[in-house]
Amino acid sequence: MAQTSLRSSLYSFSKRRHSNGGGSFVFPAKVKNIILDSNNELFKNLGEWASIGFIQFQDLVGNDKNNLAIAAPLFPNQKSYPLINEMVYIIVLPNNNIDQNQNSGRYYYFNPINLWNNIHHNGYPLLTEDTLPESQLKDYQQVEGGSIRKVTDGSTEIKLGNTFKEKLDVKSLLPYEGDIIYEGRWGNSIRFGSTVLRPNTPNLWSTAGNDGDPITIIRNGQYDDGKDPWVPQLEDINQDPSSIYLTLNQKIPIEVSSKTYDSYKVKPSSPAEYQGKQVIINSDRLLFNSKTDSILFSSQKSINLNTRESVNIDTPQTIIQSPDIRLGDKNATEPIILGNSFLNEFQLLLNGLISLTTVLNTVGTPIPGQPNVAVTSAATVLTQQANQMLGKLESFKSKISKTK
Repeated sequence: MAQTSLRSSLYSFSKRRHSNGGGSFVFPAKVKNIILDSNNELFKNLGEWASIGFIQFQDLVGNDKNNLAIAAPLFPNQKSYPLINEMVYIIVLPNNNIDQNQNSGRYYYFNPINLWNNIHHNGYPLLTEDTLPESQLKDYQQVEGGSIRKVTDGSTEIKLGNTFKEKLDVKSLLPYEGDIIYEGRWGNSIRFGSTVLRPNTPNLWSTAGNDGDPITIIRNGQYDDGKDPWVPQLEDINQDPSSIYLTLNQKIPIEVSSKTYDSYKVKPSSPAEYQGKQVIINSDRLLFNSKTDSILFSSQKSINLNTRESVNIDTPQTIIQSPDIRLGDKNATEPIILGNSFLNEFQLLLNGLISLTTVLNTVGTPIPGQPNVAVTSAATVLTQQANQMLGKLESFKSKISKTK
C-alpha cells in the first residue's frame, strides 16, 4: 500500500480515537493482564498461540479508566514482556486487515516504562483501586533528581504476575561511557563494553591494554557484594555464578582451580596474567556435548588438561597418534616394550628352557668323554633362540612411547 494511504489510515484511526475521548495517539497505560501461555482466559478469544505477548491494559489518560483494551507487542523479534502493574506506552498502528479497511488498526505497546530505573521490575500501585499499606508506601522514596525504589522490609506487595516472585537483591550493572548493556530481570546480562584505563570506578578488565579495546561480558546470576540492592555493581569473573568473557587486549584476573604446568618445558602464560585475544568460560561445571558428530579441539601450541584430582577417559577405544609420547614426565627416556613382539619371542625362549631342563632331568650318567646327544640337541636349539632374541632386543622397544 502506498505511503499516502497508510498515513491516511493512521490519521483516520487516530482522529477517531480522539473523537471518542480516547486521548492522544501515543498514551501511557497500565498492564492488567498478559498472555504468556494457553492458561490465560483471553487465550482462545484472541487467536490462541498467535496472541502470545498480548496485554490487557488500562488507559491512564482516557476518559474511561475502567475500560480495559488489548494491545500487541510492537516489535516482532525483540521481546521484553511487561509484568502486571508495570506501565507501557501504547501506540495505534494498522492491523493485518489494513489492505481491506484503511481505517482498521490495533493497539501496540512499547517495552515497559523504566519507572524506577530498576531491572527487576517497575510496577507501581498507581491507580486508586491499587493501594498499599502505609509501611510499604514508604518503600518508594522520593530523592533529589527523581524517584528511586528502595525496598527495605521484604516485599512491595504489588501483584506482578501469577508466578513472578519479587527478589529484592537484584542489582543493575554500573555502566561506563559508550557501553551497550542488555539486562534481564534476574541478574543475567550482556555488556558490550571496552577498556577504561582511568575510570572513576575501577573494574577488573581495565588494568591493561588501551582505552577503547572492546570486551563482551555475558553473565548469568550475580554475587552478593554486601551493598544495598539499589547500588549498581560490576561483573566479577571470580564471584559471578557463570560468565563468558570475549577479550581483545584485556588481562582478566581469573582464579583457576588448578595451575600446575610441570609437563611443559616452557610453561604457558598464567591465566590471570595472559593479555590478548581470548575467550574465557567460567562456572561451577562445564558440559560440552555433541549429539551427532564430534567435539574438536585445535590449538597452535598445546592443549592443557589441568585438574586437582584426575583426568578420566571412558570410551570403548582410545587412540593417540603422535610421533613422540611421554608418560610420567616430560623428560621420560625409557622406551616402552612392544608387548606382543616381545612376548612371542620370550615364549619361544621359555619353551626352549623347558625342553632343556626336561632333557637334563631324564638323562643318565654320561659316558666320560662322550657328548650327551639329548642335551646337545636341546642346548643347540636354546642357543639359537637366545641369539635370535638378543638380536631383536632393539626392535622390542617402542620408538614413540617413553616412560620414566
